Amino acid sequence: MTPDTRTDLEALQGRWLQVRFEENGLVDPPDSHGLPGAITTITGTRFHVAIPGGETILEGLFELDATTQPKSITWIDTIGEDAGKRLPAIYRLEPDSFVFVAADAGMNRPTEFTTRPGLTLRGFVRA
Repeated sequence: MTPDTRTDLEALQGRWLQVRFEENGLVDPPDSHGLPGAITTITGTRFHVAIPGGETILEGLFELDATTQPKSITWIDTIGEDAGKRLPAIYRLEPDSFVFVAADAGMNRPTEFTTRPGLTLRGFVRA
């Protein structure tokens, strides 16, 4: 793991509240993986999404690469309709905010922080 990737991995650790959602070019469509108040917790290279009350709605693993431009992340859900699929994504990370754009499985990795059919953007702040 490169030093830049290790730095970003360390910075991602903790709890994140979703504050932005776009999918297929639409802002704030219905969202089964980021319901209001849902918290994404990142521990190591694992993620866990729970709604208020503690019910798990998504979890899985991710692979980070801070050496690409834009920086890249690959999500691998372990539950739900995308379980086992590799979802290529890009990310931007600040001390208290995190945003990513993920493509559907089988699509090319996004290159911009916008959406169109097959792309999902999620933005977070530290919880």
